[in-house]
Amino acid sequence: MVTANNSIHRATVSLNLPAKVADFIAFAQGVLHAMSNNPAFPAPTPSLSVFSAAVSDLQAAETVALTKAKGAVAARNDKRAVVVSQLQQLRGYVQAVADATPENGATLIQGAGFAVRKITARAANVFDAKPGPVTGTVKLTAPVTARRASYEWQYSTDGGKTWVAAPSSLQAKTTVPGLPSGTTVQFRSRAVTKAGEGDWSQVIALLVK
Repeated sequence: MVTANNSIHRATVSLNLPAKVADFIAFAQGVLHAMSNNPAFPAPTPSLSVFSAAVSDLQAAETVALTKAKGAVAARNDKRAVVVSQLQQLRGYVQAVADATPENGATLIQGAGFAVRKITARAANVFDAKPGPVTGTVKLTAPVTARRASYEWQYSTDGGKTWVAAPSSLQAKTTVPGLPSGTTVQFRSRAVTKAGEGDWSQVIALLVK
């Protein structure tokens, strides 16, 4: 039995089309050139001959539109809409090919003349401690557990032998004041919900400034 490798990120096609007609035509021509005679894409939908004709029609319509002839801009826009529709179809085709071999997905997408959608990195939702705004303070943040929850905070100045409770809060963050400067202090937190008290978080240590 083959086991899927869920650690491979799925690369997706970005279709951020240029607003200017000249740039849009250049983009469409780039896709056409990249996919032509490309063995990775043997049967594009629509066919590249159909797509090439649509791009050529748009290019000719744009040339007429630049003369400011009556009705030329509207005709050019109609031709552009056709190319946009075909690019959307090609994006779907390229995405399907990339999904078939996700380990090569990004390379395949770029090889077709498209861009890979960027992923916004998000900070891990974990318990954290940072120096506070003034000497002897520490800012603590914890994962948000539920819409209605309170959070308990504790700190230890003797290596975890004894724990001192800081004021609880209704938000998953707090600032603990009055800590001994120049001392390494340990911290932990837990959430309290309708279901009861959660487990204490992992203990983290911070040198208080």
